[in-house]
Amino acid sequence: MRSGLEVFLQKNWKKYQSLKIGVLCNQASVDKNLIHIRDLLLNKKVKLNISAFLGPQHGIRGEKQDDMKESQDFKDSQTGLPVFSLYSHTRVPTSQMLDHFDAFLIDLQDIGTRIYTFMYTMENCMREAKRTGKKVVILDRANPIGGLATEGNVLDMSYSSFVGQLPLCTRHGMTMGELAVLFNEVFQIGCDLDVIPLQNWKRNMLGDEWGRDWVPPSPNIPNVEAALTFPGTVHLEGTNISEGRGTTKPFEWVGAPFVDPDKLAKVMNGKKLRGFYFRPIYFQPTYQKHKDQVCGGVHIHFTNRTKNNAFEMGVHLMAALWELYPNECAWKQPPYEYVKDKLPIDVIAGTERLRKAIETGKVKPFLEESSEELQQFNKLRKQVLMY
Repeated sequence: MRSGLEVFLQKNWKKYQSLKIGVLCNQASVDKNLIHIRDLLLNKKVKLNISAFLGPQHGIRGEKQDDMKESQDFKDSQTGLPVFSLYSHTRVPTSQMLDHFDAFLIDLQDIGTRIYTFMYTMENCMREAKRTGKKVVILDRANPIGGLATEGNVLDMSYSSFVGQLPLCTRHGMTMGELAVLFNEVFQIGCDLDVIPLQNWKRNMLGDEWGRDWVPPSPNIPNVEAALTFPGTVHLEGTNISEGRGTTKPFEWVGAPFVDPDKLAKVMNGKKLRGFYFRPIYFQPTYQKHKDQVCGGVHIHFTNRTKNNAFEMGVHLMAALWELYPNECAWKQPPYEYVKDKLPIDVIAGTERLRKAIETGKVKPFLEESSEELQQFNKLRKQVLMY
């Protein structure tokens, strides 16, 4: 498999020699030899006019551990070029930033779930490019949880936020390049867009089947399993239940000090959810929720990594926790990702219906409605698939 970056460096870069380029990237923007895009683009063999760098959430170097930890602008120590943060006082490129370049070159590794900010940083750049007449070039990267399955509900735009700016389903099954085309054509941004496609990627391939090392795109996605569970367990960010941040297994370990691990594991395994096994565990987060407290919970194991539905698993897991511990479970209070007037769970889910389904124990109607929404989204998605 070859990434859009590698294809670009082999045969496409000369097309953009006349442009001043701003590069949106982070620590995962590397080639198969783990060489970073900055060093590849500033190689003497590649004669491009790189005039600025831009970084997404968690920082261009990926050092910001928690959500809502903003990054600051700085100068790159190797080149002296400005590095602008698009997760700071602004999530949208400013006029000061845009004055530095004629074109965006975007190389970011997504993880296949709507509730992840990199695609919206890309979207914001595309909208500003349309407004100012600049070009956008996407160096495509594969979806680490595959390009076949889609899952979940479609975002209600009244719950739009930086973890959901467009009406996508929870697990979208698309690459960043395909998302860019969807945004540009179906959602009608209409910017001057080029997508440099992948080569030799098959839609059934997971992120550890690419023939290259996994580089975490953000600090709490240390491996492919975390990305695979994310469409379900990310919703726990909107609760007082630990989603495993502050441990070595974020999004795979779930629990709280009041949870009896054996009881929760028995309930979850009794649901016979295809592709999953829930092992009772104890863990002690070193930061974030329940810092330094012993939590009971479950380790979510895969018995089948391709035939499962992480979104539905996450819904059933929350429902089980609320049923077992109705007096202890609680919804996290605002703010969350710059939204101050809505509950974080509603912002994350892109709807209030998930929360109400959990509170009432009536998850089946919610999952059925979500399935209907998913079918409609799949029709839109089908129009722009490139592979």
